[in-house]
Amino acid sequence: QVQLVDSGGGLVQAGGSLRLSCAASGRTFSSYTMAWFRQAPGKAREFLAAIRWSSGGTVYADSGKGRFTISRDNAKNTVYLQMNSLQPEDTAVYYCAATSRELGYSRYDYEYWGQGTQVTVSS
Repeated sequence: QVQLVDSGGGLVQAGGSLRLSCAASGRTFSSYTMAWFRQAPGKAREFLAAIRWSSGGTVYADSGKGRFTISRDNAKNTVYLQMNSLQPEDTAVYYCAATSRELGYSRYDYEYWGQGTQVTVSS
């Protein structure tokens, strides 16, 4: 049974940083692409970044480019999202996702999802 467990969210002041974690289990993810999305109240789920587990190749959406960094630890089967210079508009529930596709930018491209972790940025 595939399981993705998101953690690391919380309350932070504007300009602060957080590191989100996604622990993956239940299968071998070496051929998968892992991604982070977020969803603010009343808005669509937004792609932020993705990483190819085998090569470590990454892609970013414009909203996170320069501030967010996605990475993975093969030994721990964990994917991270380091977020710096956070702003109130970054407040959302953040989700980890996995796909067997080469890459996907839409939520519908992803087969597996974490439960989400809340990030709140105060001004």
